[in-house]
Amino acid sequence: QVQLVESGGGWVQAGGSRRLSCVASGGTFSMYAMGWFRQSPGKERENVERISQSGGFTYYTDSVKGRFTISRDNAKNTVYLQMHSLRPEDTAVYYCAGRLGVSSALESDSATNDWGQGTQVTVSS
Repeated sequence: QVQLVESGGGWVQAGGSRRLSCVASGGTFSMYAMGWFRQSPGKERENVERISQSGGFTYYTDSVKGRFTISRDNAKNTVYLQMHSLRPEDTAVYYCAGRLGVSSALESDSATNDWGQGTQVTVSS
């Protein structure tokens, strides 16, 4: 099991940018597929992005394509979510998740992911 701590959330005006970070400890980070999820009130949790262990494969949900970028630095045990052109509908608690194995399982078997505590992102119009 890996421990995950997110940071970088906060308030931002629509059209602005924000970068989230998630630092992992307690495991071999390079063996973990990583992902970012978000959840806003009244909505189901959504897998926004995910990235394979080497960073060679990434997945983006349609609503963030061209605006958000996931990346990782295995030397720093950190995964990032760079967000540009933020919209009010991006307002949510953003969670970092990790797991061993294929990155698609982050979404298909999310109940067994390792999770961070979440960081709030609020986009004001």
